Amino acid sequence: MAAIHELLRQISDDTLRTRLENEIKKLEQKKKFGLVFEEHLPECTPLHQLPIRIGSHVAKKSGRIVDIYTVVSVTGKEAVCHPVAANESEIIPLQELVTVATFGDTIFPSLESLGKVKNAPESGLWHTLIEADNYHALQLLEYLYPQKVDCIYIDPPYNTGAKDWKYNNDYVDGSDAYRHSKWLSMMQKRLELAKKILNPDSSVLIVMIDEKEYLHLGCLLEEIFPEARIQMITIRINKKASTRVGQFARCDEYGFFLQFGNMDIQKQKFSMLDVTDNSNPDAKEVKTDTIWNSMLRRGASGSSREESPNLFYPVWVDEKRKKIVGVGDSLPLNMDRHEIENNPPLTGIRAVWPIRTDGSEGRWQLAANTLRNYLKDGIAKLGTYNKKRDQWAVLFLKKKQKEQLADGILISKGRDKDGSHILKWEANVDLNREPKSMWIRDWHDASTYGTNLMNKILPNRFFPFPKSLYAVEDILKFYVANKPNALIVDFFAGSGTTLHAVNLLNAEDGGNRRCILVTNNEVSESEAKKLTKEGHQPGDEKWERLGIARYVTWPRTVCSIEGHDVNGNPLKGNYLGSDRPMSEGFPANAEYFKLGFLDKDSVSLGAQFREILPLLWLKAGSVGERPELPGEDAPPMLILPKNDFAVLLAEGCFGEFMDRLGEIPKLSTIYLVTDSEELFRNMAGQLGEVDVYQLYRDYIDNFILGARNRGNEA
Repeated sequence: MAAIHELLRQISDDTLRTRLENEIKKLEQKKKFGLVFEEHLPECTPLHQLPIRIGSHVAKKSGRIVDIYTVVSVTGKEAVCHPVAANESEIIPLQELVTVATFGDTIFPSLESLGKVKNAPESGLWHTLIEADNYHALQLLEYLYPQKVDCIYIDPPYNTGAKDWKYNNDYVDGSDAYRHSKWLSMMQKRLELAKKILNPDSSVLIVMIDEKEYLHLGCLLEEIFPEARIQMITIRINKKASTRVGQFARCDEYGFFLQFGNMDIQKQKFSMLDVTDNSNPDAKEVKTDTIWNSMLRRGASGSSREESPNLFYPVWVDEKRKKIVGVGDSLPLNMDRHEIENNPPLTGIRAVWPIRTDGSEGRWQLAANTLRNYLKDGIAKLGTYNKKRDQWAVLFLKKKQKEQLADGILISKGRDKDGSHILKWEANVDLNREPKSMWIRDWHDASTYGTNLMNKILPNRFFPFPKSLYAVEDILKFYVANKPNALIVDFFAGSGTTLHAVNLLNAEDGGNRRCILVTNNEVSESEAKKLTKEGHQPGDEKWERLGIARYVTWPRTVCSIEGHDVNGNPLKGNYLGSDRPMSEGFPANAEYFKLGFLDKDSVSLGAQFREILPLLWLKAGSVGERPELPGEDAPPMLILPKNDFAVLLAEGCFGEFMDRLGEIPKLSTIYLVTDSEELFRNMAGQLGEVDVYQLYRDYIDNFILGARNRGNEA
């Protein structure tokens, strides 16, 4: 720029020089000093559910989604379409076309439920899977959770030129000379939206990447998030390494960690270095900080009743008090356990036996008399109830935990109602280790704890390179261990590892963290070729059924929560480092939505309240099972204490609305439907300190203004 300014000074015409200086100043303000790349537009998303009308932007189902047409007229089963990038119009059958949304378009989203899984009380928080292009989903999340997200974890496509399960196959191609700038353009749009949902006072953004784009990504992150504290770590994901001809064999990936506000790493017991090298001072590390352990003996050897008959006896439980009230004697092998359990020593109690996950008779780890002493000492207790198996868990302290209790590493905070110790880790013992910037823990291996785990849950369903479940859990734990109610978002959800990890973390520490996953429903390239040969097109039922969201992400979510594989067989084994059987699943709920698009005028008239209601539920915190309208027509008001929100649809009923609100505990969120700003302010003022939103103006204005701002940025 210095040379240009020198040339400007040589212009004798003052008026011309001033005008040029002003124009150059404008250019300087827009110029990027740092990472410079082409911003590729448009980026398009097919909207199979929308009708094709005059003025619609469309693309051919069999062609490239970026080849856009404008519909000039519609006659019968055909449409006259004018290519955006050409001059001659074409007549195309309607069945060969799909409506598309392009970058910068104003959208008015809705959510259609495609399924739900319930394995916890309906009053609990619900996880969410949204099937959508993540750019449009982020626009929705900007409306739902502005500056409210605690943690974003994403594992975006690495731009390696892969052909299967690649985000937006037509967008970035490995042979494209502009693949780096196209990839960066794709990431930039999404990261700028992600910034708007992160809590600036305390949150973290985590982005995984490999060597193909890590340099470009690092520069992009610094440009978009100058206020963040950024660090990159190295994670060993494959001990065997992937061979690359003429190059070093790759065994690692990188993670960018961006901390905002007062968000800091929560110190753990572990340094994140390898635990298998005996020369390593960190070799004594263990995977988990489990305190209580299952009394049921696991494993193939020595775990049956026949092998250890003296360790097969009833544990008598008072289910109402959730307490062990007695320990019976061991049964001879020739005695049927039902003879005992049908004759309890006291009324109102039941026998708990060491029954294995396959239904066979196992054995306890402690002798009956030893367990009686453990109960007296408060180091054994009743665990959780598995509804599916109709089985209570019996828990105890192993030798190591007893030693930790004696040494003061574990601290008793008193006795619980059942007589057991309330145990906590001593705050200053082994919990202040600074994690290293290189992670080489064996359980971060993507083959064993990613691919193999996926094969266990979804046999014969291919998904390349899923992350280790325990690697993602460890990553999250550093930032949300002290946030039991954290909101976690993954908008490149892939196989759904993040939600699985959140459930595992919640199960380990009793947290109530909520996870939102976003993924599109593209099919792999190989499946696309097969489906095309069979005469199917995107949007067809069979095509959509084999997409990633419906074929991988959602089935994994359901199976991991319920504790079985996709064929209904109980999952085998325990979660690593714990006695928690995979077959127990998790006490969690989740719902699967597909993002849809609404007509603005219909929304303004209140004709699509049913379609917007799921959004209101999400915005209010996803508390309780999602409500549905009781009838065909929307009532004057909806008051939903179980969901922690209410909606006034008929402004003339505000008095009755207030009376009914006074009869229930205070709700956190109120929606008021009115076109009058003055009336809205008056009503909101009477509601006190709650979150109040004006419909449908709040909804419509959010997306109109958001589109305008993004258009200006573009």
